[in-house]
Amino acid sequence: MLVLDANILMRAVLGKHARALLAKYGERIELVAPDVAFDEARKHLPQVIERRKLQQEPFMAYFASLADIVQTVELESYSAFETIARQRLARRDEDDWPILAAALTLRCPIWTEDTDFFGCGVATWTTDRVELYLAEIAP
Repeated sequence: MLVLDANILMRAVLGKHARALLAKYGERIELVAPDVAFDEARKHLPQVIERRKLQQEPFMAYFASLADIVQTVELESYSAFETIARQRLARRDEDDWPILAAALTLRCPIWTEDTDFFGCGVATWTTDRVELYLAEIAP
C-alpha cells in the first residue's frame, strides 16, 4: 500500500513517468490518497493545463479515471491522527497533515515530491525512486 500526495496525482495527469508507474503497478498494489489530495489536484489542474496551453478534456478525463486506480481515503478514516500529523509537520507545511495522517493510519509510506514530509517518521518516496519500493512489494 502507498499513500499518494496531490502532486503525484497531478504528475500522473500531466507527466509520463508517474502515469507509467500507475499503469504498471496500479492493479498490483493498493494505491490510496486522502480525499483532500483529490480536491487539491482537482482545484489546481485546470489552471496548470491552461497555463501550458493544453486541451482540458483529455487531461481531466484521465484525472477522473484515477479513481479506478487510486482509492480515496475519507477524513473519518484518518482524522484520529490529525494532531500527531500536524505536530510532525509543524514549521513546514502543516496543511499537508491529511497525507501524513493517512499514512500513519494505514501504516504505509508516502509517494510525494514534497520535501516537507522528509523526517516525519514515515517512509517517503519520490517519483524517481518509488519504483524501487513498488517492484519490491508487487506480487
